[in-house]
Amino acid sequence: MGDRHGTVFRTDDGRTAIRFERLLPHPPEQVWHAITDPTRLSAWFPAVVDLNQPAGTALYFGVTQEQRRRYGMADDPNRSPNGRVLRNEPPVVLEYEWSGEVLTWEIARTPTGSRLVFTNVLAEPDAAGPAAAGWEAGLEVVEAQLDGRAVSWDPLNRAEELAAAYE
Repeated sequence: MGDRHGTVFRTDDGRTAIRFERLLPHPPEQVWHAITDPTRLSAWFPAVVDLNQPAGTALYFGVTQEQRRRYGMADDPNRSPNGRVLRNEPPVVLEYEWSGEVLTWEIARTPTGSRLVFTNVLAEPDAAGPAAAGWEAGLEVVEAQLDGRAVSWDPLNRAEELAAAYE
């Protein structure tokens, strides 16, 4: 795919969403593992969470160590759920709510591996640019992990570099 950037669009109900598509030379089971394994998530996902839960399960998305260090963010001391699993159908669909947003990961088998489609329906339309830059940076890490390449860059710094493409 020539364009690695996400597409920002309006949903049928008028909300703002971001969509990314990647063709990956890996089977769906490996892609699923890359987007759900807590160890792998810790390298790129903007929260600490266990996504390996059945549909209907309440989720708590915690603050990462890097968010604490960089931004002084802190976890909710009560760890009140701020999300919920909507669909969990390995290795095809993972969908969850997180603080008013809906995130959907769809994986389809292709002749050469998988097609990953990620959609984030946003709670705040003004967040589209920064969110898209962050997800693109995260997807770069996912691809490196799948390919067995070392991640020699910081995804938060990379998101800042990519932000201009979404202004």
